Amino acid sequence: MSDATLHATEQNPDDFAVQISDQIESFLVAVTEVAKGDEPGSTVPFLLLEVSQLLLAGGRLGAHEDIVPEERYEPDLGPEPDVDELRENLARLLDPVDVYSEVFDPYEPRKAPVPARISDDLADVITDLRHGMAHYRAGRTAEALWWWQFSYFSNWGSTASATLRALHSVLAHVRLNQPLEELDGLDTDQGVMGDETLEFEAGRVMEQEIGEQLGLRPAK
Repeated sequence: MSDATLHATEQNPDDFAVQISDQIESFLVAVTEVAKGDEPGSTVPFLLLEVSQLLLAGGRLGAHEDIVPEERYEPDLGPEPDVDELRENLARLLDPVDVYSEVFDPYEPRKAPVPARISDDLADVITDLRHGMAHYRAGRTAEALWWWQFSYFSNWGSTASATLRALHSVLAHVRLNQPLEELDGLDTDQGVMGDETLEFEAGRVMEQEIGEQLGLRPAK
């Protein structure tokens, strides 16, 4: 995308801020609602949709020139809101496909995948986004945009991207009737995984339980 497109003279900078904040607010509200568990059969599809839409906002932040906050030091926002309940609810809804394998940096050679949790990742992303939203609601628009852009590159962008791939994989295996090897005790407190543990999603469990939760019928 060219600089001319990013900084067209007819575009009001406030419009960009409003659009980004609206996308982030929509994600925060939607994931909070999903975590309540009112529609457990739609958890994975809803999360796939919301994370996809959030990454559009992230892509726009990433393509934008560096945003500089108006103040040299970030104002104190006080204690961060607790996300433990949301994390626990998501973990319960996503069981047994909460744990997945992740490669932190695809450009670092010979880095083995490590186990991660979708529920932990989403709680981590929400913490970053809420931090910026607190600035935005306090009228510090430049500070909010700076934080969202900085944390997109440093944390939530890669975290949300990995989560999106995991959610996509779950739905793809269900829709295509391609169960993976069963999860054999893998968890996030384990060390680096070997090749034999990479296909760890629940095989028959995924077909029998996750497919039912999603309201899908495996292809015959």
